[in-house]
Order: sequence, then structure tokens, then C-alpha cells
Amino acid sequence: MEADTGAGVSRAEKKALDKAKIVHRETERNVLKTVTRILKKAEDERTEEEARTLLRHPSAVEQVRGRSVRSGQQRRRREEVCDGVEELRTKVSQLAAAVRCAQHLVVYTGAGISTAASIPDYRGPNGVWTQLQKGQAVSSSDLGRAEPTLTHMCIKALHQQNLVKHVVSQNCDGLHLRSGLPQHALSELHGNMLIEVCASCIPAREYVRVFDVTERTALRRHATGRHCGRCGAELRDTIVHFGERGTLEQPLNWSGAAAAAGSADLILCLGSSLKVLKKYACLWSMNRPAKRRPLLFIVNLQWTPKDDLATLKINGRCDEVMELLMEELDLQIPPYNKAEDPIFHQATPLRPEEELSHTRCLIAPPAGQEDQPPDAQGSAPDAQGHAPPAPQPVQGGWFGRGFSKGRKRKKRKTV
Repeated sequence: MEADTGAGVSRAEKKALDKAKIVHRETERNVLKTVTRILKKAEDERTEEEARTLLRHPSAVEQVRGRSVRSGQQRRRREEVCDGVEELRTKVSQLAAAVRCAQHLVVYTGAGISTAASIPDYRGPNGVWTQLQKGQAVSSSDLGRAEPTLTHMCIKALHQQNLVKHVVSQNCDGLHLRSGLPQHALSELHGNMLIEVCASCIPAREYVRVFDVTERTALRRHATGRHCGRCGAELRDTIVHFGERGTLEQPLNWSGAAAAAGSADLILCLGSSLKVLKKYACLWSMNRPAKRRPLLFIVNLQWTPKDDLATLKINGRCDEVMELLMEELDLQIPPYNKAEDPIFHQATPLRPEEELSHTRCLIAPPAGQEDQPPDAQGSAPDAQGHAPPAPQPVQGGWFGRGFSKGRKRKKRKTV
């Protein structure tokens, strides 16, 4: 006799039930494939047998049509939409009026403000995630050559004019600080690729570098391979990866972000999909009555989950919108001057034994600036006259992590 597996069901009966479930799932899968193929045809092109098939499987028809609707919505949300010239000017005029009236303007920035610096975004048509979802290769980017964009410089100017009180950024590229925006007015919620810290020192000791410090770091692996000049402890990067919770006071500055959001009467979102920022309730004053929440202006080419709550959605490129805004406000846009880049006087030079601890491209000072730290001018040849190793393509770290994450997901889907 077959052994009883409990509850009066024999092993043979259990196998039969499992097999029946597998057959049922396979049958349902085949029905969905058939219904999908039929629904792709125009009604007048369907055969009588195909019409009867649709009538026999109403739930499958409803499921396939629901998937089609959701897929269309997702496709439309990924599309980039640009307002016409006149509409854009009208909307920017409304934004300028709101900026003039605001007592506490806070700016939220995303990857879209850095695309003009040749740093790809994530969800745009040529973004990192978009290309990976299509199975396309993602080209490496030399982030050391990026410079603050027109939008970065406009934000700095607005802060100098006391029109912008605080900037909350999701970007890790360090371009806000390089534009001259003071650190106390900035919250880099996901870290800064140019800053490594000693968490053993109290308070945590910051080391600003002129290269991307995340070469050896990744998710839950933050050690950079260099050490604190004071206590000798290993330094770590400041990047907050997907699935992690940021705990560093600086450069994340969550307290500054929450305080600024709590006082805000106007929030301007620039170049962000807001799919991550929307999860941070403290940034949206949701504890206030609806009528007392800050006005919300969004500048982005694609749909965002906050569009329906926005006072005004401006479909345009950040640089174009900010240039028009500065014109409306009758303010000059300061050009980026590399000779005045704060990174060169903020940076801590590497110790001699650490000069070969990275292979990333250095942010080079302008020609003729000889008094910069050795680290800012590149490593000298060794005793045998050999040149230092050439910078390698971007891999690992905060930026490359997205590449591997996307590839792993793709592999799982194709297995």
C-alpha cells in the first residue's frame, strides 16, 4: 500500500493533484496565448472559431485587455512630452510669479538636471534602466569630466539671491557642491561620489576628493580602501544604494531636508521622476491639511506620480526652463568657472602611499594652477619612469551598480 502522507491523502493522490495543477496552469497559459493572438486581429478578420474561443473564455479576454491597457499606460508614461514655445513661456511666467511670492522655496533635483553634463539619467529614453530593459548595452561614462550645468548654476544664483532656501538632491555626482552651492543649503539624500568619510571619528570626518571614490564599493560594501589620517580607521563612501537606509549625517543632511520641507511654501521639482522621492513622506508635508501644503511645480519631460497633485506641470528640459525663469526674474546666470570650483580648495590630498589607490579620472584644475594638491594634478611617474595606470571605464560603485543590477534582473528573466 502507498504510504499515507496525512489528512487521508496518499502519496499517489498527492502526485496526481500536483500533476493536475501543472496541467491546469499550462492550459491557462495556452488559453491566454491564444486569446492574445486573436485580440490582436481586427474583428472583421477573425474566424467563427476564433470568435467562439473568445466567448468560451471571457475571463481570459478581460485579463488580456486589462494587461493591454496597463501596458499602454506605462508606455505613455515613459514618453517624453515637450510643451510648445508659447505654452512653455506662459508656464514659466506662472512659475516666476510663484517664486517672487514664495517665502520659503525648496528645490528637489534629480538625474534630469545632469543629463546636459553627459551623465545619463535612469528612466529617460536613453536612460540606464531603459536601455537595460531593452537588452541593450550601457556605455560607460567618465563622470570626472562632468561639470555643473546651466541648471546647477541657476540654482546657485537663486540661493545667493535668497530666493531658494534649500536644495534636496537625489544625485550623487557632486555637481551641486561644485557649482558653489554651500553644503549647509544642500541635502544629498543618496550621497556624493566625491566624498568619503571616517565613521569612527566623532563627528564623522569628511574627506573630499577630486575623483569618484566609489570604485571599490557597492551595495552593503562601502569601504574605499583608504584610511583616516587621524584615527587610521578604514574610510567608506557616502552612497545610499537601492535597498539601503542612509545613516550618515553628512552629506545626506536628512535633518536639513525635513526642516526645509516643513517650512516650505513652494516646492520646485527639477528633472526627477519622483518615483523614489514620493516615498519620503516628510518631504511632502502630508501631515498638513491639504490647503496648507506648499505649492508644487514640476519640471520634467515624463510623467511623475505627483503630476495630479502639482500646481503646475511644465513639460520641458531643465536648462531651457531655468534659462527662461532667470530671464523672467531679471537675474544673470553665472557661468561655471573651473578656476573657482570649490572642489580644488575643499579636497584633501592623498597620502603618498595612497596615490595609486584608484584608477578613476581626476577632476583636473585649469592649466596654470600649480598650487593645487598633488591629487588634483594626477599621479607622477614612478621611480622607473613608468606612467601611472590609465583610468578605466566606469564600473562598480554607485553608477556601475545599476548596470550589474539590471543585468542580473535580465538574466533571471531569460532563464
